[in-house]
Amino acid sequence: MNTLVQFMTSVIGAFYDFTQTIGFPSYALAIILLGIVVRILLFPLSLKQMKSMLGMSEIQPELKEIQAKYASNREKMNEEMQRLYVEYEVNPMAGCLPILIQMPILYALFRALRTFQFTENDSFFWIEHLNDKDPYFILPVVLAVVMFLQQRLSMPKGSPMADNPSMKAMLYVMPVMMGVFALQFPAGLCVYWVTTSALMIFQQIIMNKQRKKEQERRAEERAKRQAERELKAKEERLKGHNPSKKKSKKELKAIHKAKKGTGYKAPSQAGSTKGFDPNNPKAVYRPANKKKK
Repeated sequence: MNTLVQFMTSVIGAFYDFTQTIGFPSYALAIILLGIVVRILLFPLSLKQMKSMLGMSEIQPELKEIQAKYASNREKMNEEMQRLYVEYEVNPMAGCLPILIQMPILYALFRALRTFQFTENDSFFWIEHLNDKDPYFILPVVLAVVMFLQQRLSMPKGSPMADNPSMKAMLYVMPVMMGVFALQFPAGLCVYWVTTSALMIFQQIIMNKQRKKEQERRAEERAKRQAERELKAKEERLKGHNPSKKKSKKELKAIHKAKKGTGYKAPSQAGSTKGFDPNNPKAVYRPANKKKK
């Protein structure tokens, strides 16, 4: 972790050198640029996370059926679940990947900013030094509001998360918690956090549009798969009940034995009609030991 902290410190220094190059030396601007770059790099992972969450919510009914059907056979259950993931192009781990990547970055940035030796140009509007806390608590409040807006956009009406009571509670609890934590953070970290959260609002708008397209695509694929299953089932039914399909002599014998009992007499090789009962069209043959009355 110390290596990552040192790396983040050098990254902040590199961005500050860039602000000097453009003629506006500012550590606050360097941190804002860092947040923009981080969000751009993580955006593809966020899209993948969104698609994975859509896929997981789509296959929940089938997952429950598989778990109930193969409750006593873990190996078969895992096999069927894996088949389902492949069919719907779902990766359960994709939903956790962006969070797992961001947490070390945020923690390393937190430590880097707390120990960073700002020599000059480390003010930010009403804040004299980025190592200090916000004296007027403006950044923590802005952070809480921005996080609330971003999470609200991530739960559009009709989505599984919007209908989840625990997720609704987190919509209000999480921003307040982060705002309270930010009261103890150095102003530099709050600047980074507000920047990335504000960018996530714009990214969430883009992802909502992608979500709609993804839902339409998945609906079409689901309808196509359903049509294929129905066609396959229909073909199997026709194949099993086709009256024109020739049956072997052994199959015919078994059928008539079931109908007539042990008195069945098979037809001769020459196709003799002896034993044919014209008064009973449902039975092609009748037992030889019975005489027509």
